Amino acid sequence: MTKRYASEALEELLDIASPASKRSRFDDGSEFNGNGNGTSGSTPDVRPDDDDDDDDMEDEPAKAPIRQTAPTEGYDDLYLDTIDRNVLDFDFEKLCSVSLSNINVYACLVCGKYFQGRGPKSHAYFHALDEDHHVFINMETQRVYVLPEGYEVRSKSLDDIKYVANPRYTRAEVVALDRQPRTAWTLDGRAYTPGFVGMNNIKDNDYLNVVVQALSHVAPLRNFFLLEDLSARPELVRRCAVLFRKIWNPRAFKNHVSPHELLQEISLRSNKRFNLTAQSDPVEFLSWFLNNLHLGLGGSRAKPGSSIVQRIFQGKLKMESQAITVAGRPDADADSAMANSSHANSSANQDDRLRFEEAAEVKTDVHRFLLLTLDLPAAPLFQDELERNIIPQVPLTSLLAKYDGATAQERLAQRVRYRLQHPLPPYLAFHVKRFSANKFVEEERNPTIVTFDARVGLDVAPYVEPGSGGKDDPPAGEPIWYDLVANVVHEAVRAKEDVADSGEERKTWKVQLRDKGRDEWVVCQDLFVEKTQKELLYLGETYLQIWERRRDPNSTTKGAKKRKT
Repeated sequence: MTKRYASEALEELLDIASPASKRSRFDDGSEFNGNGNGTSGSTPDVRPDDDDDDDDMEDEPAKAPIRQTAPTEGYDDLYLDTIDRNVLDFDFEKLCSVSLSNINVYACLVCGKYFQGRGPKSHAYFHALDEDHHVFINMETQRVYVLPEGYEVRSKSLDDIKYVANPRYTRAEVVALDRQPRTAWTLDGRAYTPGFVGMNNIKDNDYLNVVVQALSHVAPLRNFFLLEDLSARPELVRRCAVLFRKIWNPRAFKNHVSPHELLQEISLRSNKRFNLTAQSDPVEFLSWFLNNLHLGLGGSRAKPGSSIVQRIFQGKLKMESQAITVAGRPDADADSAMANSSHANSSANQDDRLRFEEAAEVKTDVHRFLLLTLDLPAAPLFQDELERNIIPQVPLTSLLAKYDGATAQERLAQRVRYRLQHPLPPYLAFHVKRFSANKFVEEERNPTIVTFDARVGLDVAPYVEPGSGGKDDPPAGEPIWYDLVANVVHEAVRAKEDVADSGEERKTWKVQLRDKGRDEWVVCQDLFVEKTQKELLYLGETYLQIWERRRDPNSTTKGAKKRKT
């Protein structure tokens, strides 16, 4: 092979300088050339670097996607198919699951969790990017947005979710609540009756469940909370109204509700006197709840009838009191004469010895009440002749004799008589005093059964003082009929420990409610709702009752006579 010669002679290239060697730059400013010699960073070899522009572009943070004010044309229903209605539950307190803030809270319609805000740096925005969940609803304004784009969705397919979050009623719908039977269905096809749904017992809040269920069937109070705009009222009033609306919701996704949101506000306002971890007395809670609702609705402590709560439950009670002293003992001659007398005379003298001398002055006061207390007779201490412990029974009318104006009761050093006065309230609430304390036990339960007939009703005319001839007062001798609306019943359940039975009793509560549309009675105990017979309502240990005054006593009295025949 022939040798190939160079195109240029080497001698001709002697005067051309060789190219500079490439140098590597380090973070400390020093350089390293191709010959292995390092140079100080104080005298760097500054050369233009074509890659600097590319490095600056890579170091710039990625810009957030452009926010949209409206969906792209043709994509109005984007992401709406990802909504899962089965996981949505708007009964819990509206707190962000990350920051625990209650300001500007949004609910994710895909997983049901709460997040704060919808801006580029908000928790809801990051949740949309991390979990690929894009549809959120504002719990205050009920407006739905798609994130991270940020535009609002105006689709009628979301109206059912907005209605479940905050139900709204028209006046015609409220008027028809008690006039016709109603049946609704949940998402899974289960039938339920609006107004007769279960309530979640989170731990020991069944005392609150029965009171809320009973008050939600007091028609004037229920209609007020369902129709009025209470956005400017205190938080307690607003949360109570929302719970009432959910109880009567005919389009609910589930056949039960949770009082968690209301419970949190009650625990805060009562300084944790009533909470979900410790069981309380339903009557104590009812008294506290009615008084705080009265104040929250603008009621006055001094002016009677200043709120709807007092106009429904408040009545007047006349109390007559007399100071009493024990009569002096007879002398020794009287004692000897009494010893020689017959047994009948001895008994009469003993009665005279224990006779009370009443003071001449009688004090009369008029008090206002929201709740009437009924005292049970003492339970028997011993077994009967058949050696069985028979549970005693007492009629409700016998307990109401306390308010007939003639039966006297001893209280400290006074003898007291009570009498109801006109006008009577539209609703009467009775508290059967079943628990008491003594020196030996902290709390003693009286198991006496209070009998009543819910089919006929209750005539309270014998316990009311004749009126002064007002237009609302019935004629003398005419009955004043009341019908039972709700009956709270106590049940004693034996508490069981992990290993063995401790033998202690635990309180449980349930409420019996009247379904006016079907003329039936329903028992609600936490999440369990079932029908019951009206003839057997009195078999439980009645603790709290709410009675409603009849609007047309003449026609209803005829119906009661037909039942008796």
